[in-house]
Amino acid sequence: MFARWQQSRCDAYARGVVDTTPLSRAVEHFADRLRAAPQSRLQRGAAAEALELARELARRAQALEEPGVEPREMPDAGMFAAADQITVAGHDLEVVLSGDADVAEAVQLVEEAQKRAGV
Repeated sequence: MFARWQQSRCDAYARGVVDTTPLSRAVEHFADRLRAAPQSRLQRGAAAEALELARELARRAQALEEPGVEPREMPDAGMFAAADQITVAGHDLEVVLSGDADVAEAVQLVEEAQKRAGV
C-alpha cells in the first residue's frame, strides 16, 4: 500500500505539481464541522452525506490511479467515522489530481456535500 502511494506521489511530481491546498482546506473544514456536530445532526443525514462524498472522492481517486479497474467501495464505518473517511478519501484524491480544474471540481463537490449535510 505504501509503495503504491509513494509511486503515485512520484508520478504526480513527474506530471507537475498541482496546488491541492483548496481541496485540502475544504475537506478539513467539512471534517472539522462533522466532528463538532451533535450526534442528532449526524443521525439526521450529515454522516450519510459525508459517507457518500467519501465514496465519490475515493471512486475518483481510484479511477485516476487505476484506470480500467473497477473501483472498490468505501465501507460504512459508522457515523462517527464519517469525518475521518472524507479526510482519507480527500487526501487520496489530492495525490492523483493532475490539474487546477480537477481541484476546483473536487472542491465544489466537497462544498456542495457540506451544504447538503447542514454542518
